[in-house]
Amino acid sequence: MAFEPSRRSFLAAAAALPAAANAAGTDRISYRILGKTGLKVTTVGFGAMITSDPSVITRALDMGITYFDTARGYQNGNCERMVGAALKGRRKDIVLSSKSEAKTPADATAELETSLKELGTDYLDIWYIHSRDKPSQVPDELAQVWIKAKEQGKVRHIGWSTHSPADVVDRILEIGKIEVVLSTYNFTMGVTRDTVFERIANAGLGLVAMKVMAGGLRTRNPRPEMQRPLAGLSALKWAIRKPYFATAIPSMTDVEQLDMNFQAMAGSYAPADERILSARLNEIRPDYCRMCYGCAGQCANGLPVTDMLRFVTYADGYGEFALGREHFQKLPAEIQSVNCVDCSSCSVRCRNGVDVARRLRKAQELFA
Repeated sequence: MAFEPSRRSFLAAAAALPAAANAAGTDRISYRILGKTGLKVTTVGFGAMITSDPSVITRALDMGITYFDTARGYQNGNCERMVGAALKGRRKDIVLSSKSEAKTPADATAELETSLKELGTDYLDIWYIHSRDKPSQVPDELAQVWIKAKEQGKVRHIGWSTHSPADVVDRILEIGKIEVVLSTYNFTMGVTRDTVFERIANAGLGLVAMKVMAGGLRTRNPRPEMQRPLAGLSALKWAIRKPYFATAIPSMTDVEQLDMNFQAMAGSYAPADERILSARLNEIRPDYCRMCYGCAGQCANGLPVTDMLRFVTYADGYGEFALGREHFQKLPAEIQSVNCVDCSSCSVRCRNGVDVARRLRKAQELFA
């Protein structure tokens, strides 16, 4: 995808989009089949990671959204309870997924039981092995917990969530039981990951897109034309434009956001969206890490740069300071104690233009 930032073209596109959305209608719902699972899902799902108002979830259900995603660790364990309460009595109408970051078989088994209890269900449609970016993070004995859970009927389908699909695709296919891959996918990445996604889709696995808004839509000095609803609609349409992604799960915190996201199912990705996202990319370039992992190993102090940039994005992109700090505090003590101001110059060079030194310092100021 070749973006050419232009303020004039952005403003023209901004004026055109609302009319286009209205012409398409917002009541048209589109569905796709999630790989070999056979699950029929709306092309826009509901990511509940930062949702605090259960009425937004209930409204999404009433509007016709069928895919709802949460995780055992979201909101310190409270998210599943809220999602379960909001969906109570409607379980048969939806596809429900949750995730576990557990590192041992015993912990994973325990987390599944807790997830089922908190969500008020006997089974999960998809249970993800959560946030695994290296093959070594899923040894055979851990994968067996997910396989056994499916055999027991507690899980219908097994998933794997990752920020780095190219690094784990071989392991996913080697296990042979993974049916769904949940991956970072947004307009900042262009076509750089298409080859690996096509490989996953050709193997019959379902694909779900996360982090589709490219770090949330709050900026340091947002211009009026860069407000969340307009750029967000274009970003979501971009994420679902290719049919091998069955659905996307943007985070939704209020009804305004839900209503705008819902419109993405009614309209196709158009040149106006292209121009909007071109301007948006230029706006967020110094701040947003595309998780290409090109900086791996560059930090002289051994900082996990990509992870730390993601944590700070939780705070200033999604407005979730507690979530960013929670992840930061899981880092080894020696990493948490590093202070970037002690370095005379930063050894990390981002090929996509992120001001890495400034963003790392911000993470340390916020969380250390």
